Amino acid sequence: MTTKLAITGKSGSGKTTITKAFLNILKEMFPEKTILLLDNDLTGELGHSFGLDIRNTIYGIRSGKHEYKTGIPENMTKQEFIEWAMEDIVVSLDENVDIIVSWLVGSKDCRCPITGQINDAVYKLIQRYDIVIFDCEFDLKYLNQLVDTDIDTTIIVANPSEDSAHLAKRIEEFSAKYAAGGQLGVVINKAENEKLSEVYDLLKKYDLDVLGVIPYDKSLEENTVKKESKIVQDAIKEFYFRLNLPQ
Repeated sequence: MTTKLAITGKSGSGKTTITKAFLNILKEMFPEKTILLLDNDLTGELGHSFGLDIRNTIYGIRSGKHEYKTGIPENMTKQEFIEWAMEDIVVSLDENVDIIVSWLVGSKDCRCPITGQINDAVYKLIQRYDIVIFDCEFDLKYLNQLVDTDIDTTIIVANPSEDSAHLAKRIEEFSAKYAAGGQLGVVINKAENEKLSEVYDLLKKYDLDVLGVIPYDKSLEENTVKKESKIVQDAIKEFYFRLNLPQ
């Protein structure tokens, strides 16, 4: 059975850094498991953090603009073609880790057959992996427009400010119906230790379920491309046991 983790939040909150931290932790804990990273954020920052400029996207298949690495097999149904094309755009990061980028997605209001066919192809793809990590665009609605699937744990990344807490509450409200009964909570990122009590008071005000707190790592200001931090990884390990993920 596939375990699915979604990382949501405002752009700039640290989603990509946290996504990569979870990837490294899961690889360390379960080196034999296969992992798919699905970049559902319009910035495409996750691929860039691996030094990749991924131009072939799920949207490219939808729009008919994807340039295939191999010749197109004959006598395929449209659904078989889409599934084959999706295999063509998966990028391997190492032996057990792959990445795929969605970019623009179609609205569920669209009655065109391609919307359902893309949904079915993405769903079939993610079922092949032990773990899937979704780097999401703001909330779960945008991901749900791409693929209708249960999420085991959804993390809303928020920064320690009034505006960010208010936005996290909105994201929680927008995402709740798409979380399908899975775990949904907030992780506070870039927190300063001396202000933690103020942060908890703020979150209590907005009635947010806090899954964990990650301290501010100044080194990330100089490591803006790779988005990797041992401080972030160590902090996640401290609250990992609270998450509905493989233990």
